[in-house]
Amino acid sequence: MKNPIFDIKDADTACYSQHLKDFLPNRIIDVHSHVYLEKFRSHQMEKHNVTWPSLVAAENPIEDLLGTYRLMFPGKTVTPLIFSNLLSKQDNFDDGNSYIHDCAKKYHLPSLYFARPDEPASVIEKKMTQENFLGVKVYLSLADERIPINEITIFDYLPHHQLEVLNQFHGIVMLHIPRPGRLKDPVNLEQMISIEKMYPQVKLIIAHVGRAYCMEDTGNAFKQLAATSRMMFDFSANTNEQVFTELIKAIGPGRILFGSDLPITRMRMRRICEKGRYINIVPPGQYGNISNDPHMREATRDEGEKLSFFLYEEISAFKRAAEKVNLSQGEINDIFYNNAASLL
Repeated sequence: MKNPIFDIKDADTACYSQHLKDFLPNRIIDVHSHVYLEKFRSHQMEKHNVTWPSLVAAENPIEDLLGTYRLMFPGKTVTPLIFSNLLSKQDNFDDGNSYIHDCAKKYHLPSLYFARPDEPASVIEKKMTQENFLGVKVYLSLADERIPINEITIFDYLPHHQLEVLNQFHGIVMLHIPRPGRLKDPVNLEQMISIEKMYPQVKLIIAHVGRAYCMEDTGNAFKQLAATSRMMFDFSANTNEQVFTELIKAIGPGRILFGSDLPITRMRMRRICEKGRYINIVPPGQYGNISNDPHMREATRDEGEKLSFFLYEEISAFKRAAEKVNLSQGEINDIFYNNAASLL
């Protein structure tokens, strides 16, 4: 099937109809979706960023996002929580956030403000009270460039003065955690837990299950997180069945949220872990020269023809985890819709 956004192949139709359609509820909320235009991006990659996500889509206008849902989830109604994708200090934050505001208003969608750590609390308050943003999306590449990459902490790009106003107005925080240790890093865990304790009205979402893409990223994190009571986790751009299984066991289905991380999960791929590093196996030649990216590897031509979407891989892995721990259909509906509906 040909369309202006991307093609739907037989492998995609088969995967969705045979494995995902009946698993997913008819209504879905996607808490992690990026909407942006190329003109907002400076094309200057910060030293903190991996490069492969930029290979999928130069931009993702709101019409493409909504069209993606229609193509990937026929018969379902998907509502996204939208925010921009502004990863460099040289990007146009004003226009990027204004575009999100306009899209949210036009299509009646919930949205988050992409915040910079140097912005005063008054800006965050204005965005929430006057412009209807429900909270903020923050990212580690916006921390002070003088801080060594491996030493960035959460509070370097999610400062306390912003958390105070987010707490006052019960704001959402979409948090992509830093540091090479990912979820198991003791500084990350300490600060995640401290946010929950110090700012009890903040609706904290840890993106990508804390970037635990391989079990080696988890350490004893789930044991510590089992003692938490409010922070939530989305499993966007993660395909690790074992990580999902341990997450469900640790915190239960009531604090888990579906997120897509579109548009990057339009990538055709499957993911493996080797020695604790995730590797995306992609069709040969589809994403240009990937020889210098340690997270990318080309499949054989025959396998490449059979690869479907990253997003289908994510949901399929979560389905296997849900079956392993015997989640009920009601609990699955909570994860893909009701938990987010209550949050929003």
